[in-house]
Amino acid sequence: MAVPETDTRRAIMTVLFVGVFMSALDSAIIGPIVPALRAAFAIDNTQVVLVSIVFTLCSLSSTTLMASLSDRYGRRQVYLLNVFGFAIGSLVITLSHDLLTVLIGRALQGICAGGITPTASAVIGDVLPPVERAKALGLIGATSGMAFLIGPVLASLILAFADWQWIFLLNLPVAAAVIVLGWRALPRTNPHQPELHDTFDWPGLLLLITILVSLTLGINQLLDRFLGMTIWPWLFGLVALLTPVLAWREQQTPAPLLPPRLFTNRQLQFVYLLATGSGIAMASIIFITSVAVNFGVPISQAGFFLLPLVFLASVTSIIGGRMLPKIGGRAAMLIGYGQLTVGNLMLGWPSAPFWLFVIATIVVGSGLGIVVGGTLRALVLEEVAPGDRGVAQSVINISISIGTLISVAVMASIADTINLSAAYLACAAVMALMTVISLGLRRQYRT
Repeated sequence: MAVPETDTRRAIMTVLFVGVFMSALDSAIIGPIVPALRAAFAIDNTQVVLVSIVFTLCSLSSTTLMASLSDRYGRRQVYLLNVFGFAIGSLVITLSHDLLTVLIGRALQGICAGGITPTASAVIGDVLPPVERAKALGLIGATSGMAFLIGPVLASLILAFADWQWIFLLNLPVAAAVIVLGWRALPRTNPHQPELHDTFDWPGLLLLITILVSLTLGINQLLDRFLGMTIWPWLFGLVALLTPVLAWREQQTPAPLLPPRLFTNRQLQFVYLLATGSGIAMASIIFITSVAVNFGVPISQAGFFLLPLVFLASVTSIIGGRMLPKIGGRAAMLIGYGQLTVGNLMLGWPSAPFWLFVIATIVVGSGLGIVVGGTLRALVLEEVAPGDRGVAQSVINISISIGTLISVAVMASIADTINLSAAYLACAAVMALMTVISLGLRRQYRT
């Protein structure tokens, strides 16, 4: 399609950035409102954690569905429908009088959040030329990073002056503005796969959701000392059983949810592995506050050490997007994962001085922005046809989520059985492996 004029392009980017920021923000604000939820509904920590688990499971389960629908029925309709559904979920939470209603609202939020980022990334692939895509996707990555930086602070400020419901209520005017502006600005593109309107791979979707939910619950159960050994072997066994069934199903159906061509492309295979690595890197930063506490930093102040890290990640996400057309995907990933390898080695260095810890957070933040930002999403757009852009972006989402789940479970296990230094040294080894895998990417970015 023709490239939109500058004003139209700016409006499109605004719609996409605000939508992504809104959905990312609601993932970041849960921490500060946990005490308020416990007090409001008289629940314990085991119950309140369901607010995050339900959101994560629904988001992970819906991302491929929503992305596939955007390929079949058009980006604008699906993107705005997800924003609308996210707002309805926020309203349900605001009006809730018990935990069950909150969970229903979070489930609806999660389902719609799962479609916002991959659809937004696909829109960028549709409306921008290759040389501009990486920059825009870098900004998308920075937008998510800033949401995780601002979210806890914003939630704390709101709680200081108002009830916790206002945190979710503020989504309503934001979503309304996105829908109105998006209806005018987003291109009225024809569906990329109109021939598939009357067919949908419901068995494939059911298999995929079962696999993802089982994998998520299985990884979470690894740390359960009481039920873990009883439950997780069955869940992982179910994943091992159903994965080849899903692969066979997608090869046989004329309208696969996950087209096999997305997994036979060698460049895409490398990108999916690197996306999993980026999820591992992203989740590893949650233990940095524990490292700070080990240095004698008060618990109430340890979280401040994440602020420069997340800020740098947002900045390098933008820089990485701008540099990608010039240096190519291979060099970008080598730089990003090289920094993460060095940074995690510093964090895991036994008896390291405090100044080395501070430098390590800076190095990790710089590398994280490159590998978690828009670079990998831009490389995917480079490899797939327009009709596969949405679902290919959803595979990136799934890969990152799986990496995040694995990182939290494995690093926590190593930290409990050995120590935190060993956990970061293990993470450094994985980052070094990702650096080697980066060599499989093309040198040049196609423009």
